[in-house]
Amino acid sequence: MNFITKNWKGIFICLCIAVPSWFLGNMFPIIGGAVIAIIAGMVIAMFLKNKAPFEAGIKFTSKKILQWAVVLLGFGLNLHVIVDTGKQSLPIIVSTITISLVIAFVLCKAMHIPGKISTLVGVGSSICGGSAIAATAPVIDADDEEVAQAISVIFFFNVLAAIFFPTFGKLLGFSTATGEAFGIFAGTAVNDTSSVTAAASTWDTMWGLGSATLDTAVTVKLTRTLAIIPITLVLAFLRSRSEKNSESQKQVSLKQIFPMFILYFVAASVITTIAVSVGVKSEIFSPIKTLSKFFIVLAMSAIGLNTDIVKLVKTGGKPIFMGFCCWTGITGVSLLMQHLLQLW
Repeated sequence: MNFITKNWKGIFICLCIAVPSWFLGNMFPIIGGAVIAIIAGMVIAMFLKNKAPFEAGIKFTSKKILQWAVVLLGFGLNLHVIVDTGKQSLPIIVSTITISLVIAFVLCKAMHIPGKISTLVGVGSSICGGSAIAATAPVIDADDEEVAQAISVIFFFNVLAAIFFPTFGKLLGFSTATGEAFGIFAGTAVNDTSSVTAAASTWDTMWGLGSATLDTAVTVKLTRTLAIIPITLVLAFLRSRSEKNSESQKQVSLKQIFPMFILYFVAASVITTIAVSVGVKSEIFSPIKTLSKFFIVLAMSAIGLNTDIVKLVKTGGKPIFMGFCCWTGITGVSLLMQHLLQLW
């Protein structure tokens, strides 16, 4: 009862933002509900004079609901399908993730960009956009403004990819007889699911391929999603070691910051895989996947409410440049690896 009394106002205002953002995101998938929710939250925060009654619920939504969203995401992963059809793209996925993280690390040092922002942009660019940021943020203890800034950078380049990649693919000479080459390209070079879907669906429509490109792109994208697991575990270990070596009074052990929700994410994936293998239709998990996406929108509304939009604009130049470099590097490496593997 105390939980409800303490949190209901903050959760309610987040719901008031998230519900219309969800529907608008479905109407405009190239933008997505998560981005709409962040923007709406930031705008409302400018006019919210007394935020104190809402703070507890907003914090709960931005932290706990975000982790629940990642756990539920696991129900969309059938590990058998990913192993069978995703292994062809695995060298490309590993290469694109590596180049993005290396670029983010180098620019972090060279341009003195804050470490947490750099980590979120690098991970978000290389793995799966908002979902990867959602999984990484609690592990590195990123605040809401850092999360909002990273999401904004990722969104900007997602939109560019969804709009221009189909035309770019045609100029590069991808096969228009099958959707395999462009599907792998979209699945490895575009990070957010909505933008992957938009780009792949456009290619299917352009060349009358049904859903061949989309199926390939989504499978590759889901394979990339699994990289959340090792990335978050490594980041948890590095943070634990860093804070042990620091002179700070605050000592943080690996056990304290270990991302337990990632284990639940793995468990959800295993449950889905076993269930499908014994004959349960994968469609039964669709409502859970939808709930996961809604929880991300809900959490993003809370993050928007905790973000200073003026500060975000003033400090956004360097992270945007980093996002551009990561995006360019991922695109170039994806094309190079496809060419070397004779997929294009």
